[in-house]
Amino acid sequence: MCEARSFFIYPSGRDSIVSAMTPDRLAALPFLWGAATSAHQVEGGNEASDWYDWEQRIDSVCAEPSGAACDHLHRYPEDMRLLADLGLNCYRFSVEWSRIEPEPGDFDQHWLAHYRRMCETCRECGLLPVVTLHHFTNPAWVAARGGWEEAVTARLFGRFSERVLDALGDLVAVLITINEPNIPALLGYEEGVFPPGKRDRSARLRAIDTFIAAHRFAVEAARSRFPELPVGMAIAMADWQALPGGETERDDWRRLREDVFLDATDGDDFVGVNTYTRHRIGAAGWIGNESGVELTSMGYEFWPEALGATLERTWSYTGGRTLIVTESGIGTDDDARRIEYIDRAVASMQSAIASGVAVRGFIYWSALDNFEWHVGYGPRFGLIEVNRETQERRLKPSAAHLGAVARGQ
Repeated sequence: MCEARSFFIYPSGRDSIVSAMTPDRLAALPFLWGAATSAHQVEGGNEASDWYDWEQRIDSVCAEPSGAACDHLHRYPEDMRLLADLGLNCYRFSVEWSRIEPEPGDFDQHWLAHYRRMCETCRECGLLPVVTLHHFTNPAWVAARGGWEEAVTARLFGRFSERVLDALGDLVAVLITINEPNIPALLGYEEGVFPPGKRDRSARLRAIDTFIAAHRFAVEAARSRFPELPVGMAIAMADWQALPGGETERDDWRRLREDVFLDATDGDDFVGVNTYTRHRIGAAGWIGNESGVELTSMGYEFWPEALGATLERTWSYTGGRTLIVTESGIGTDDDARRIEYIDRAVASMQSAIASGVAVRGFIYWSALDNFEWHVGYGPRFGLIEVNRETQERRLKPSAAHLGAVARGQ
């Protein structure tokens, strides 16, 4: 059991600008300081999902299978206590659709109760539960029916959202409908490295439409059951930089990767901004990393200032929609670089806030060193190191550093 704590409220220096048409459902919450995980990346043993099947294939592009992951399925109370003791005030995690609905229409009360206990444990620890309904993985039966190419998947996800909200919605502080729908649409349906492994632009376009429809069904489910619950979508974004003559090309790249999803957030309470780096676009298209620039273990540029640039651009594009940094972090074996990343990313966020952007939270990715999808366990994003043989946890210096930032020290 964790002791209750008071929350540090980030001094933004101004009142948030909120559309007169949208109530400020985030007003009762403090500025969110937290860390995030997703179910498949940390729980372990998620055998009823499309990702489990994808990892096991003989021709798999995955570096390794997820296996037991971080055993967060059983160790979540310990992990939540570690985060709370740092001084953070929220924890972002996802529920696993394939556990809750392993067969069509068969909703497993055991797993609904499990995720409710996770929310209760968050509250007991003084952490606000930031719950994500969908973070990349799907039940195997959904994938077998055609996945996100099939329009019916949106309604199936809406039904799933209703059941989850009925079971634990009263405990949720912030609801994220879908995490980064732009990523599985791109990587799963056009670039072939996520399930279902397609390389088809038209399939990607169909998936985009279905993801957007699913988001709207989930928002409707939340609004009808818990009218005061803040709800939004988290979008993978970047600081898109056009080299001379590359402005039109940049806008074309960004349109399907970001803008169509930003357009779908109209009426939401916030946009979740997930940002890690910049992309450089020239007149002939994508340009690789700049020569001599530091790279992370994921192979992209160490560019913490991408966060502030993305926040300002999102604010401008959406006409002033409230933002939450739902992911930002770095994969590295050098924790000193993680501390540097946190400091510079937070400073860029503060600069955006000072310029008038309404930002309501910073949630670091990730709480734990975990399974980074098709690249496996190599990249280490976590504030907490996990020994995968013993499952022993060890706080990194960056964890204490982020806690001090959250406490204003």
